[in-house]
Amino acid sequence: MASDPSNPSVQKMVLVVEDNDLNLKLLNDLLEYHGYKVISTRFGEAALELARQHKPDVILMDIQLPDISGMEATRRIKADQETRTIPIIAVTAFAMPGDETSILGSGCDAYLSKPFNIAEFLKLVDRWTGRNRP
Repeated sequence: MASDPSNPSVQKMVLVVEDNDLNLKLLNDLLEYHGYKVISTRFGEAALELARQHKPDVILMDIQLPDISGMEATRRIKADQETRTIPIIAVTAFAMPGDETSILGSGCDAYLSKPFNIAEFLKLVDRWTGRNRP
């Protein structure tokens, strides 16, 4: 269940969808260190179920996944009445001209290309979860 943004003591939840083990560990460790609860999957189909089950505060979506693309997973999450309001941040190595436009067009609310600046990444996650840092 998504946490109450008006209660700063409630831990924010992030769903990380990433198929690369090193990237997944980096994102998981970074987010947990900064006080987020993290659930994760390597698969787009599983992301749909996890989003419905846990209602995370934000989803970090890789675009290239082994089953369905992150863009397709995003379209399905945004088409579902139960999950459509969950913000989705694309975190991807796709950084060619036009990639950001097509990724945002699939329903992602924000786009961040890899490799990324950690401080900027955390600000983006904080912004989309409604979390204010001291």
